[in-house]
Amino acid sequence: MRLIKQNIEKRDGSGTATLLPEEPEDMWHAFNLIRPNDRLRASAIRRVVAETSGTGSTTSQRVHMNLCIRVTSIDFDAASSQLHVSGRVAEENKHVKMGSFHTLDLELQRNFTIEKAEGWDSIALEILKEAIDPAKRAEVYACVMQEGLANVCLITEHQTILRQRVEMSLPKKRAGRSGDHEKALQKFFHTTLETLLRHIDLASPKPLLLASPGFTATAFQSYIKSTAISTANKPLQALLPSMIVAHSASGHLHSLTEVLASPGVLAKLSNTKYARETALMDKFYELLRKDDGRAWYGPKEVEKAVAKGAVGRGGGVLLISNALFRSQDVSTRRRWVRLVDQVRDAEGGEVRVFSSEHESGKRLEGL
Repeated sequence: MRLIKQNIEKRDGSGTATLLPEEPEDMWHAFNLIRPNDRLRASAIRRVVAETSGTGSTTSQRVHMNLCIRVTSIDFDAASSQLHVSGRVAEENKHVKMGSFHTLDLELQRNFTIEKAEGWDSIALEILKEAIDPAKRAEVYACVMQEGLANVCLITEHQTILRQRVEMSLPKKRAGRSGDHEKALQKFFHTTLETLLRHIDLASPKPLLLASPGFTATAFQSYIKSTAISTANKPLQALLPSMIVAHSASGHLHSLTEVLASPGVLAKLSNTKYARETALMDKFYELLRKDDGRAWYGPKEVEKAVAKGAVGRGGGVLLISNALFRSQDVSTRRRWVRLVDQVRDAEGGEVRVFSSEHESGKRLEGL
């Protein structure tokens, strides 16, 4: 995300920020930034009906314009990274009446401007800072698979995205006809690798996690190695040292949570944000099992623990889901922003805001 213009007053948080989304991940940041009652300005196409004077006939045409709406609802499709923001028109023009409804479809490479209804609080400013940080990019590529099924995923700092699913029917191994199964398996590996290469950036290699029950992932790793060597594909050869093979219960997407929580994988991904958050969740569950009063969950319980100095002075960490900051209720959002500010500013403690679209965030919300 590129920051085009920022005009935010430090004193009261009033003002606007104009942003340019440059890649699909930026739509996730926009989804977290835009809240109900905010003012959003972006380009739009609206059908305008005009009546011909004298004859009474009508004509309609699609008109490009800049619209400013007061946000009422937000719809985000993580799989396609599409963001649709609905609301009432907040600034009238010759084509659109004040108060009429419109849905803005935010698009890549098109500016949009946000003005926060309640001002830019600490959480909104933190999201804005993360959104425009060029270092925040994909952390891990993953392929969770079993024979005949592969889920190609992108794991970023903020979400786990299913890029594509590969499904293929393989003949069973039969005595005297094992060659049919092997040929079909090689074709499956070929299709899976082609799919994987369409979604990963070989120019900037990241860890590639291959996970499966049995030896499917190991066999696929060997297939990638042999393909890289036989085709003299140097970018693919450069990816080989960063491949990680792990065991999973199945080739379905939900098995990724178990894989990413395994100590072996965490050790190899120790420099990623997800690994740090997973370690914190594991520590939380460990303390919860001990039941010695050092792990608390629930709104009132956590607020009470913070008030008693358990976070900050007491050495604890506040784990909170970013879904709370997207609440439709203004008072609810303010409640959790105040808690985060209290921990950071008054107590000097650590706060971890977990993404609701990440596996670690889903574990937190599962409580």
